[in-house]
Amino acid sequence: MYQRLILVGNLGRDPEMRYTPNGTAVTQLSAAGQLKEETAWWRVSVFGKQAETCNQYLSKGKKVLIEGTLAVDEKSGGPRVYQRKDGTYGASFEVRATTVRFLSAKGEASDNGGGGMASVSSIAGDSGSMGEEDLPF
Repeated sequence: MYQRLILVGNLGRDPEMRYTPNGTAVTQLSAAGQLKEETAWWRVSVFGKQAETCNQYLSKGKKVLIEGTLAVDEKSGGPRVYQRKDGTYGASFEVRATTVRFLSAKGEASDNGGGGMASVSSIAGDSGSMGEEDLPF
């Protein structure tokens, strides 16, 4: 099976980096893009040298293009479902990044802090996702 996901959006917070027990850098990004009127949020895991580069040069509001695979929740087989403060339910989509491209110019602030367009192209299948215990959050 082949699966590919492409997102374009803005970072919703500064990157968070940690190292796995074997020394591999892992950086967490939170990216937002608008699908029609509602903003879709994506939790992104970046590994290795690319994780260190993202942590060093990216910050909240920067526009990025992310390529990777969809990581499904082990319990549900789909997105992770959570309850918002107002009692409604939402879904958190998770991506294991293979490529992160910086779209904002050096020193450029975001034009709208969370807009942009998110496009998704994937073929469903086994994502090869890591377990919950392997992620740095």
